[in-house]
Amino acid sequence: MTALTLSTSSAATARADAVVVGVAKGAKGPVPATGAEAVDEAFGGKLAAVLETLGATGAEGEVTKLPAADGLKAPVVLAVGLGAAPAKGETYDNETLRRAAGSAARALNGTKKAAFALPLEDAEAAAAVSEGALFGAYAFTAFRSDAAPAKGKKGAKGGNGSSDPLAEVTLVGGKPRDKEFKAATERAQVLAAELHRARDLVNTPSNALNPKTFAAEAQAAAKEFGLKVEVLDEKALKKGGFGGLLGVGQGSDAPPRLVRIAHTHPKAEKTLALVGKGITYDSGGISLKPAGHNETMKCDMAGAAAVFATVVAAARLGLAVNVTGWLALAENMPSGNATRPGDVLTMYSGKTVEVLNTDAEGRLVLADALTRASEEEPDAIVDVATLTGAMMLALGNRTFGIMANDDAFRTTVHEISEEVGEQSWPMPMPAELRKGMDSPVADIANMGERMGGGLVAGLFLKEFVGEGITWAHLDIAGPAFHESAPYGYTHKGGTGSSVRTLLRLAERTASGDLG
Repeated sequence: MTALTLSTSSAATARADAVVVGVAKGAKGPVPATGAEAVDEAFGGKLAAVLETLGATGAEGEVTKLPAADGLKAPVVLAVGLGAAPAKGETYDNETLRRAAGSAARALNGTKKAAFALPLEDAEAAAAVSEGALFGAYAFTAFRSDAAPAKGKKGAKGGNGSSDPLAEVTLVGGKPRDKEFKAATERAQVLAAELHRARDLVNTPSNALNPKTFAAEAQAAAKEFGLKVEVLDEKALKKGGFGGLLGVGQGSDAPPRLVRIAHTHPKAEKTLALVGKGITYDSGGISLKPAGHNETMKCDMAGAAAVFATVVAAARLGLAVNVTGWLALAENMPSGNATRPGDVLTMYSGKTVEVLNTDAEGRLVLADALTRASEEEPDAIVDVATLTGAMMLALGNRTFGIMANDDAFRTTVHEISEEVGEQSWPMPMPAELRKGMDSPVADIANMGERMGGGLVAGLFLKEFVGEGITWAHLDIAGPAFHESAPYGYTHKGGTGSSVRTLLRLAERTASGDLG
């Protein structure tokens, strides 16, 4: 994991391989941002002119490298665009700083140490810059032969196989003796480590991560961080009547698991239950996915990865709230034993479900986990899932949808996601769509109307939430796995989507503000 330190030194005296400064987009060209004063002075007050000569404009995410001027300890200056300068008396928003720091960290891949001299107006800005730099300092190399350590050496490996392209980040102009600054950067390090845990799991190929090995990851983390963990294997699931998990997993040679992993605190007054879809590979089952739709289906456990990482983060931060994670793990494969379209499953709740499409499997494993989580009567339940392609059609690849049985809670989750820099949008749950899931042979079908398919899936899940329990559903199908060019702190592959939102929700619950 990349090391992070605060320093009172200036950008000119920072000993690093590169110094990072911000540059805004001014009316007449690039303008050095707050924090770049010492670097600008070293360039004789002409840093903006030099950058403009090199083609820099100050646009968001734009990265320009140049040799350092005399008087700077670092040999390289990296200028990262912040977009339009804020109005007088205002500051850059946190997500702008987060993305700028991430762009810089990615551009410094392979660098040992970098000093970040971006605007640090307050502790929130310090947190944003820290998060962006640490999120950007990520690579998944566990299966790269050229990244293997030399024989007899362990190498610099992170959780589950990630290495750190940028080994050390120093925030210059920080306030290491300020309690708020120190707490903000310490939290950022925990958050980044756990977000990387989720990324690592999502990026791990399915031949190396199945329900059993995922459960083992949870057991190892529980032992390391003092969490309570319980794993139900296929025998326990059969004995308990978990028909959804068993039905989805019965076509695979790797049987399903239900993992309960919990952080408890002696002063906790509230309990938050998190439920994650953990389909370690989704072929679609008998309703096989067409060619071109299978290649990234190792990411179909991103919801469970996010829940797992959040519980660990809550424990590491010592939050005064009980956070219980439920990982609904299965592999959806076609075989002679697989569930067929038209089969009827008896769920853990006792309800029967007619399976009209075996590729609508995520809602089946979540249904069992939601019912089980409801039995413990938490104050709120949030499930997270790469659930529907329909949500991607509605909201694109960077925004997740939020549904809930309580409008105020849905609003709270939406506000939290925007606060931490995760794009989301509140979605309705039209009652008329429920009729489309009526079945002539079972209590409910796992498919309904094609139009509004993401909303139909939410309505299905609602059927399995305990009466009187506040619940929200996050469909992260779009942002969970990034396939296009990297940007900001977002790399190709797993993103750790919703970890930031869930952790902030846990923090607000701990403070007595559940919403």
